[in-house]
Amino acid sequence: MESSDVGGRQQGPIWHRKPGPAAPRGVIVNIIHSVKGYHSKTIRFLNVAFDSSGDSLLAGDHQGNIYVFDLNGNRFNLVQRTMQPCTALAFNLRRRTEFLVALADYSIKCFDTETKELVSWMRGHDSSVSSISVHGSGRYAITTSADTAQLWDLDTFQRKRKLNVRQSVGIQKVFFLPLSNTIISCFKDNSVFAWEFDTLHCKYQLPTPVEGSVLLYKVFAVTRDGRIFVAGGKSNHLHLWCLESKQLIRIIQMPAKVRAVRHLEFLPDSFDGGSNQVLGVLSQDNIMRFINIETCKLLFDVGSHEEGISTAAISPNGRYIASVMENGSLNLYSVQALTQEGNKPLPPTFKVVEDWSKCTPEANKLAMRVTSGRSEQPWKSKGTKIQTRLLKVQANTSLENKENELPGGLKKERLQALLKGFGEYPAKYRMFVWRSLLQLPENHLAFSSLIDKGTHSAFVNIQKEYPIKSRKLLRVLQRTLSALAHWSAIFAETPYIPLLAFPFVKLFQNNQLICFEVVATVVVNFCQHWFEYFPNPPVNVLSMMENVLAHHDKELLEHLIKYSVTSQVYAWPLLETLFSEVLTREEWLKVFDNIFSNHPSYFLMIVVAYIICSRAPLLHCNKTVDFEYFFHHHNNLDIDVVIKKAYHLMEATPLDIHPQRMLDDFIPLTKGQYPVFNKYPKFIVDYQTREREKIRRDEIEYLRERQIAHEQEAKAQEWKAEDEAWYRKQELLQEAEEQRRKMLLEEEEKLAEHRQRLAAARRELKVKELQFLEASRRRFLKHQQDQRQMELKRLDDEIARKASIREQETAATLQDVEAQWMELESQRQLFEQRLIKDQEAVTKEIKGEVDAHQRKVDLEDRLLQRLMEIEREEKQKAQIVAEENLAKAEQKHIDTDWRLRALHKLRSDDRDREKRYEEIAKVLHDNRVREAELLNAMREAEEKKWKEVTQKKAQLEEEQKAAVAADEHRKQFLEDKMRETLELAEKLQRKEVCFGEHVDNTERLRDLRARRTQSGVELQQVPRSGNICLNDLSASESSSHVSLDRRREELARQERDLMAEVRRLRQKLTSRARTKHPTTPFPATKWTP
Repeated sequence: MESSDVGGRQQGPIWHRKPGPAAPRGVIVNIIHSVKGYHSKTIRFLNVAFDSSGDSLLAGDHQGNIYVFDLNGNRFNLVQRTMQPCTALAFNLRRRTEFLVALADYSIKCFDTETKELVSWMRGHDSSVSSISVHGSGRYAITTSADTAQLWDLDTFQRKRKLNVRQSVGIQKVFFLPLSNTIISCFKDNSVFAWEFDTLHCKYQLPTPVEGSVLLYKVFAVTRDGRIFVAGGKSNHLHLWCLESKQLIRIIQMPAKVRAVRHLEFLPDSFDGGSNQVLGVLSQDNIMRFINIETCKLLFDVGSHEEGISTAAISPNGRYIASVMENGSLNLYSVQALTQEGNKPLPPTFKVVEDWSKCTPEANKLAMRVTSGRSEQPWKSKGTKIQTRLLKVQANTSLENKENELPGGLKKERLQALLKGFGEYPAKYRMFVWRSLLQLPENHLAFSSLIDKGTHSAFVNIQKEYPIKSRKLLRVLQRTLSALAHWSAIFAETPYIPLLAFPFVKLFQNNQLICFEVVATVVVNFCQHWFEYFPNPPVNVLSMMENVLAHHDKELLEHLIKYSVTSQVYAWPLLETLFSEVLTREEWLKVFDNIFSNHPSYFLMIVVAYIICSRAPLLHCNKTVDFEYFFHHHNNLDIDVVIKKAYHLMEATPLDIHPQRMLDDFIPLTKGQYPVFNKYPKFIVDYQTREREKIRRDEIEYLRERQIAHEQEAKAQEWKAEDEAWYRKQELLQEAEEQRRKMLLEEEEKLAEHRQRLAAARRELKVKELQFLEASRRRFLKHQQDQRQMELKRLDDEIARKASIREQETAATLQDVEAQWMELESQRQLFEQRLIKDQEAVTKEIKGEVDAHQRKVDLEDRLLQRLMEIEREEKQKAQIVAEENLAKAEQKHIDTDWRLRALHKLRSDDRDREKRYEEIAKVLHDNRVREAELLNAMREAEEKKWKEVTQKKAQLEEEQKAAVAADEHRKQFLEDKMRETLELAEKLQRKEVCFGEHVDNTERLRDLRARRTQSGVELQQVPRSGNICLNDLSASESSSHVSLDRRREELARQERDLMAEVRRLRQKLTSRARTKHPTTPFPATKWTP
């Protein structure tokens, strides 16, 4: 058998080597969940369920871990951690990856195995859910608890209906019939109802079982086709019902070892058409037997006394059986291997009950007729020829009481004989024997009600008095003592009850119900009359023991009396600790094997026997401390001798002093509810309870006041700390504020200095700007004057040179004239470019004025607090702009008046304009709104000035026309003079001797005349450009007038000497003129209109 441990792993293989079909005992794999660490332990599996295919297995353990085992893929996976035990599982939903799990908090949750997420959370039960039944479609589910059953829609996870019953009746199980829409509900009063799923109307009710079969139904099973219904309970009988005829058709009696049936489930078969024949029966001995319900043959069984089964599930395909073992592990069985082992012949172990469907009504009597035939052959009714025997029913005891008396054929006399022969019970079966001897009722509901009351106030701090290392053992001890205290108030006041209960708690720590009932049984039967003298030790019981000791060993008693050692020293420690302090574990178990197998008085006799067997060391003791030490520690004593001595005392003690006369016989605990335990002085216990409650309240009040004082002190400290922190914070804030104030003052001083420096720099810049503008204006004026002077000088030089050259050579004079006109043309173009530049400068100035005005408006809107400074700046800017405009206009007027000699009018205009600017500045200072009007006024004034300029331009054009006419007149005069000069020259040339030279001069004079005439024409044809600067034209006119006057005088003077020196100075003048004024190539000039 292969074992697999899933501890510490979330996924992995189930087995490492695939098991063969013939696995030993049919076990494929044993799965455990162990936790390794300081306290290594095994976590118990609680429930198991297969999916609809039968190839996947769902299992949940005590800590809420849910595992999915894929049997085909040999993989397991941890799909959920619910952190609380599960009470039921379902894995056959419509969505294959979802499953339902019922938890200990009475809720049902739906999870997904793939996403591992919570799908839904369903609440509604007030007690633990014991079963979950899913409809064949997988869309609906029924959850059953002790008080109600609820129908759920698994698509919406909403509750559709709820079945409520009287608390006195109770529900056993509610489930769907396979392959049908019928719901079966089974109640604790043996009533079984069938309901229609769609309408939830009652279809039928099964009749009450026959009167002779006393069986309370607890577990149920139905075949796959839904025809056969099997019920079982606390008996070895099984009832088979036919749901079609609604009749009990058969009763099957299990072997005598089976006293109660805990679980029923049919084993599916692929070839039986749903009419399953093999039924699995799990009994109280933790063995699951599989029988054929037709032949009543035992096919095979699963489990054993050593490896018992707690619960089991069979796969829908009939291939696997999954069982949760008593030790908490999970076994997976192969049905194929089990059936192969089960094919071996077995002796008949079943008794076939007569077929009730074929019997006459007269046969249904109190007597149960059972045939004892071979189980290999199917049983058939043969009327009166059947061999039957009468099963007698005792008149005073019921079947259930008989079953609870001693299980499995155990008898007290046989056990006592076995005990006397071996001295103790087998360790393997000791707990089972004890439970049988004490006849524990196992009242789960009553014990749960005691546990639900919680920890008793008397045992809240039990760990301080009994510091047990194992927390689990301490918790079980606390719960057991609390349950005893809730059962009877005396146990909350008894100081030695933990010492009395601890050995049983340590022995039954894994089953708290058994532990509590064992302790309660011991207290009720073996501690009789202990509490009558509470809070003192039981003097009456100690007196009985002292009488027995005096009868059997008077010398030892006298020795004890001699040293004032009473029964409270030598007997009471053994009683209150149940020998746990003076015996080892094996000795203690052996002693209580005998105590539980005899009359309660044997307990007192074994105490006396222990004292008598210890007489040798006791006779050597002469101090009370030594006696106390002896009865509280282990001693070298043969426990078998003590046990035999106790039996001897039981037989040899006279009846008048025998404890059996004073003690009652063994009485087991009652079923259902525990008996009332009030054999104690109630007023003392109540008084102590009241005093303890009063002390507890005082302690609580003291703790509350101390807590309040601590809280107030803590609050005071907190307030003090807060105050100190607040003052410290305020000081820091003040210091920071002072630092910030100083920094602000320093920054303000720096800012003021910076502003002063900026203002000074701005003033310096403005002064420098004004100076620069003034210097630029003066430089420009000087430049213009220098240009005019240079031009006049150049013209004078040109005229002088031309005159001298004309005297020497007319050709050179004409070239000079052409160069002069070319220079005039270049000057005209230069003047036109300068005029265009001036116009662009004016345009930029106008745009600058507009931008400055816009900036002034924006600055006025944004910086109102600096209005005065901005106004002064704007005023200065406006003055600068006005001055610039005035300077430009003045320059224009100066130029125009210089041309027209009307400077007085421009000066008056300048004064008027200055007055207007002053008025505008005052208005801007008073109200910024009037700025636009003043600017408009300035524009109008400028327009007027420009109109005047236009008028003056017109006058200038008229004067130019007059000047042109005068020029033409002068040209005509010059031509006349030239003609006269030429004529005079011709006359002078005739007087020359050389005729050739005369001819040459004549030709040159003719050429000069022709070229002069042509140059005059060209001068008349020079176009007048409208873009010529007025200043340049006026300057050229004035210079031309001066140059002409001078030319006349020079010509008159030169004409007198010209002809006389022509021949002599001709070459000399020509060379000199070329040397002084070299000829420059003139580019081709194109005139444009």
